[in-house]
Amino acid sequence: MLQFLGRGSAFSELHNSAFFLRGSSLILLDCPTSAFQALKQAPFLAACSDIRIFVTHTHADHIGGIPLLIHYAFYILHTPVVVTAPSEEVAEDLRLYLSRIEGCDPAGYRIETAADGALPFSAHAVPVTHAPRLDGRCFGWCLTVDGQEIVYTGDTVSLDPFLPYLHEGVILYTEACSWESDVHMHIDTLLPVLQQLRQNGVSVYLMHLDNEAKITEAISGTDIALAPLYETEGETAMSDSKAQETLDSIFSITHDLYKRMCSDQESTHDTLFTDLTALGKILTGADRASFWKWDKRRHELWTLSAIGTERIVIPETTGLVGKALREQQVVVTNDPYSDPDFNQDVDKKTGYVTRSVLVMPVADVNGEFIGAYQMINKPGGFDAAEDCRRLSPAALICGLALESETFLEDSQHDRLTQLKNRMGFYADYLHRYGKMLAAGRNVSMFLCDIDHFKRVNDTYGHNAGDDALAFIADILQKSCRPGDNAYRWGGEEFIMLMPDTTLEEAAALAEAIRVRVMDATCLADGNEIRMTLSFGCCAMDSSISVEGNVSRADQLLYVAKQTGRNKVEWKPDALEQKP
Repeated sequence: MLQFLGRGSAFSELHNSAFFLRGSSLILLDCPTSAFQALKQAPFLAACSDIRIFVTHTHADHIGGIPLLIHYAFYILHTPVVVTAPSEEVAEDLRLYLSRIEGCDPAGYRIETAADGALPFSAHAVPVTHAPRLDGRCFGWCLTVDGQEIVYTGDTVSLDPFLPYLHEGVILYTEACSWESDVHMHIDTLLPVLQQLRQNGVSVYLMHLDNEAKITEAISGTDIALAPLYETEGETAMSDSKAQETLDSIFSITHDLYKRMCSDQESTHDTLFTDLTALGKILTGADRASFWKWDKRRHELWTLSAIGTERIVIPETTGLVGKALREQQVVVTNDPYSDPDFNQDVDKKTGYVTRSVLVMPVADVNGEFIGAYQMINKPGGFDAAEDCRRLSPAALICGLALESETFLEDSQHDRLTQLKNRMGFYADYLHRYGKMLAAGRNVSMFLCDIDHFKRVNDTYGHNAGDDALAFIADILQKSCRPGDNAYRWGGEEFIMLMPDTTLEEAAALAEAIRVRVMDATCLADGNEIRMTLSFGCCAMDSSISVEGNVSRADQLLYVAKQTGRNKVEWKPDALEQKP
């Protein structure tokens, strides 16, 4: 997405000029004097390590600021400038022009053309017809930036030279005039062509405007827009007060988080994710923001935090978040309804209108992608390079926190069965179920064991034994109701915790699982085997330790094993009859 330092024609106050940032590089398309004046005030200019200017032609309202920028970059910024001419003829004109201006030190710039070698951004010039005196010296540019194809027409009397490049997904920046002439495209003639391009999936923005009010009126009711202005629409420029406000937000949020993380209030990273997602919204100027986790265990994407909307859970292969993680790169669309990967269901359900989306994937220290930031609806649209640069501090911290959270979660799961392990059991009891018991709520549990499991390993081998364990774990997981959790306790033993469940209800659930396992056939390493489970079920007692509660369930399980197996023992008096 280009941003414009001006979108006016030759007699406007702000002449047509566009730019984008790629890391610390500034790339300009034309540089009139008004563009140079705006750039001097831009906060990002001093941080640029190099500047490149793509020239369309040598009219003064397109190149008048180039010598000023070279002079400023050389003496003040100590930054090299590359002037890219679309042809050797234009390059010759530029050499003559720049060599005659005092202050344009030849050491501060170089001029190159496509003939000098491969240009960055897959750039290539498209010859066009404009003013007769410039025949053979007027061009537009086609660029590819972060996978996004961009067509910038420059000044031309026809879109015909660009039609081969205008297909679905391309962003077109084209001149449009309200006054008829032989050297520019009139909006009345141009508009039907642009509307057809929109139907074909091309995003259209208008520039080089001679009468902005009339052009705005002409496109009213269409989804064609004026090219986004940098300063007047707040694309990236921030006043000193705005910059200070943003810094204050950063300091306030991070200081708050630091204090909480140093106290005993924080047992998870939930607050960190929520606050840093809100910070990302501030940094990019987005209307909504969310931070997504890639749950590879469940093959889902879900929002760890969402500012402006409810929590969302989607399959890992869907949506723009799924696309960014799948392609392992930033995804930006400023025309989401034309993007096949954009899921419109939320908008249809809520009435919200999504106009622009940025998704920034987040990786761990090994470069493995584990989550993503998503920003929605920034005025004027998102710019991948600049907005990601702003979002990167928050994304970095969230990525580290998510990696820590993922590492902790992995340590609490059994790799074979994908159930939580004993460590996960104790963590859940500490943070959830123990608190429920202390509040007077019912929590029941059962401990179960695969009957004669040693025979499976001895008869069919350990690979079959692993398959059998995974099979039972899958049944237990699918039997969990909302709030329930199943765990691999160790070996062939499993535990399930059931909140707000009486002992009788827990025993009934255990019985249903017992029957389901008994009636099922497990394919274990190519062998069909049948298994049964024995259960010990009890209501948890808040007056005794968690280990004491597990011991009670284990004693009942022992009774079940000693009195025939394939049964559920749950009545406390069974312990009195323990053999």
